Amino acid sequence: MSWSSYGSFLVFATVLILIPGPDFAVVTRNTLAAGRRRGRWSAVGVTGSNAVQGVAAAAGLGALIVRSQPLFETIRWAGVAYLAYLGVQAWRSAWQGRYAPLADGGPTPSGEAFTGFRQGFLSNITNPKVLAFYLAVLPQFVGGSAPLAVLLLFALSHAVLGLAYLLVLVATMNRARDLLSRRRVRRWLDGLTGVALLGFSARLATERA
Repeated sequence: MSWSSYGSFLVFATVLILIPGPDFAVVTRNTLAAGRRRGRWSAVGVTGSNAVQGVAAAAGLGALIVRSQPLFETIRWAGVAYLAYLGVQAWRSAWQGRYAPLADGGPTPSGEAFTGFRQGFLSNITNPKVLAFYLAVLPQFVGGSAPLAVLLLFALSHAVLGLAYLLVLVATMNRARDLLSRRRVRRWLDGLTGVALLGFSARLATERA
C-alpha cells in the first residue's frame, strides 16, 4: 500500500458519499421527524452496516455472498421491500400531516435511539450493492493481494467518512429546524422523501448484480 493510493481512495470515497442515496433520505427524514438524536443514531446505524459490509468484503465473505445468487437476491429483495416500506411511511406521514414539535432539549424518548439505529442499519445492510461496491473498488486501489489489515483500513475509512458526512447533515437539518418544523414544509419534505425512497427501492429492484 502507498499513501498516495490511500489518499486517492479517500478522495474517490468522499465524492461517492456526497451523492445522495437511501442513507441520505433515511437520515434526513429521521432528523426532521424526531430531531437530532434520532438523526444521529440513524447515521450510526448506516455507518455500522457499512463497517459490517466492509469487514465482510475484506475477509472474503462478501465475495461468497455476491457469488451465491439466491442469497444475493434474497438480500436485494429484502432491501427493496424495506426501502419501499420506509417510503410508504413517509407518504403516510405527509398525508396525515400530524407532527409533534421537535424537542431536542430533554431526555431521549424510550426507543428513539433504537428506532433511528434500526432504520439506518437495515436500510443499508439490505442493499447488496454496497457490498459489491467494496468488492469492485478496493482491489483498484490496493491490488489483488493486499493483506487483511490494509483492506480493513480502506473499508473502515470509507465508513468513518460516511459517518462524518451524515453527522454534518444532521447538524445542518437541526439548524434549519425553525423553517423545517413548519407543518406545510414538513409535509412537502416527507412527500419528497417518500418519492426518493420509493425511487431507490425501484432502482434496486431493477438493477442486475
